[in-house]
Amino acid sequence: MRLDSSVAAVITGGASGLGEATARLLASKGVKVSLFDLNAQKGESVARDVGGVFCPVDVTSDESVHAGFAKAREAHGQERILVNCAGIIFAAKLASRDKKTGEIRHYPLADFNRVIQVNLVGSFRCAAISAAGMLGVPPQPDGDRGVIINTASIAAEDGQIGQAAYSASKAGLVGLTLPVARDLMNDNIRINTILPGLFETPLLAGSPENVRSALAASVPYPKRLGEPAEYAKLVLAIIEIGYLNGAHIRLDGALRMAPR
Repeated sequence: MRLDSSVAAVITGGASGLGEATARLLASKGVKVSLFDLNAQKGESVARDVGGVFCPVDVTSDESVHAGFAKAREAHGQERILVNCAGIIFAAKLASRDKKTGEIRHYPLADFNRVIQVNLVGSFRCAAISAAGMLGVPPQPDGDRGVIINTASIAAEDGQIGQAAYSASKAGLVGLTLPVARDLMNDNIRINTILPGLFETPLLAGSPENVRSALAASVPYPKRLGEPAEYAKLVLAIIEIGYLNGAHIRLDGALRMAPR
């Protein structure tokens, strides 16, 4: 896909971390960027920096997502690029015994559902609405009408203790990639999924330095946390390489997560 000021992009979770890095890189290529996020203060700030538009969006709400796309399209026209970065994590064992009290408990089902609704259903919701809009624009000269990129995690393939909900939500994104690519194959819309490893994101920013150092040391090579700009560069490559479709790509320094 050719990138210039005629192309619009929507990035969920665009106010920070991987989404913010992606917004900044695409904007540097001339793309008109809209950011979906719940953090209005940070989202407005990033949008000002990149000359984009901030849209307050809760990806678990049909009404909120439709309103976000309406605002983005009013400002920039129909997006040809959607990058889903919005996501949450909650850790708990399926069932466990409290070491002090002996109390037996199970995974809070409301929390399981919340993780699935944000990470999996929220991404699917945005992809479906975006793809429907993409059908209304003509293909570019190279053939592409649109590109959708979802963000899973290496936990989709090697989730750790306590990550049942998170891993299930991310594995769902991997599982829907090929079927959706086939759904859209006659409409010139591509979809791919990135599986990031351990990255320098707000999720890890508050961790003690010894924890961060240990995580970095666990990566085979390079022995460091991933940089959001590296994720953004992979997004750019996926957008620009027209033959890349229906794939899920690990970006993890060859890391395979241990049980804990």
